[in-house]
Amino acid sequence: MNPIVLAVAVLTVLGLVGSIILVLASKFMAVYEDPRIAEVTACLAGANCGGCGYAGCADYAKAIVEEGAPTYKCAPGGDKAADAINAIMGAEATDRPSLRAVVLCNGGENCGRRFTYQGVQTCAAAAAVAGGPSACAYGCLGLGDCTRACQFDAIHVVNGVALVDRAKCTGCTACVSACPRHVIDMKPIAPQPVVKCSNTERGAAVNKTCKVGCIACGLCVKNCPQQAIFLKNNVAVIDYTKCNGCGTCVTKCPKKAIHWVEGKPAAIDAPVPAPEVR
Repeated sequence: MNPIVLAVAVLTVLGLVGSIILVLASKFMAVYEDPRIAEVTACLAGANCGGCGYAGCADYAKAIVEEGAPTYKCAPGGDKAADAINAIMGAEATDRPSLRAVVLCNGGENCGRRFTYQGVQTCAAAAAVAGGPSACAYGCLGLGDCTRACQFDAIHVVNGVALVDRAKCTGCTACVSACPRHVIDMKPIAPQPVVKCSNTERGAAVNKTCKVGCIACGLCVKNCPQQAIFLKNNVAVIDYTKCNGCGTCVTKCPKKAIHWVEGKPAAIDAPVPAPEVR
């Protein structure tokens, strides 16, 4: 037999045998994957930003289907993505909080300075220099690490302090991670009062450093009709499971350290449901 023909025949047989082996292997060694994983992945934003706490969209989708992970953690996808995933998983659409960032500081130009900082213009660098130039060791440094971390143009430094545009905020928490002073927190989308101060020093010390800092005077605690405020580490803390959104604390605070976030206060005689806390 012609050697060339023989070689072609041998290679053809080997190819056929290899193909059969691969087909059998794909059948008997296949790893089953729940088809809902691909469906959930298609609902996500595809940004692979990691804001959900997982390695990427595919990893998060797998965790939702196989581990029962919460369906609302895709910040770029927002409520639309959560609703679509809930439809696939059969979960209740109301079984999720929608969170947005809030800066727990209103210092900025209201806060004194210990020295003039001329180093690298980042909050992280400024905080590393003798605790930072701000007279308050707990407040926003105002150099914009959070603004650079935000991919949605939802946070800017205004009058020396970071301010969140909650209409643009997607709740990705990038600003929370970027802040070296840890003064950015996540709050539900709902009309609510927020204590915009993180200073845990006593009132006399706060008065020396900031015009609008919480001095733990207790007026908000005494005047709250729902007993929804208490003092912890010299700072007023709101219990949102009790708060009815009346806004009394906002009006009673002598330092204007409590601000209204989203909407308007409800009438005291017409309480609204308290925002869900997770």
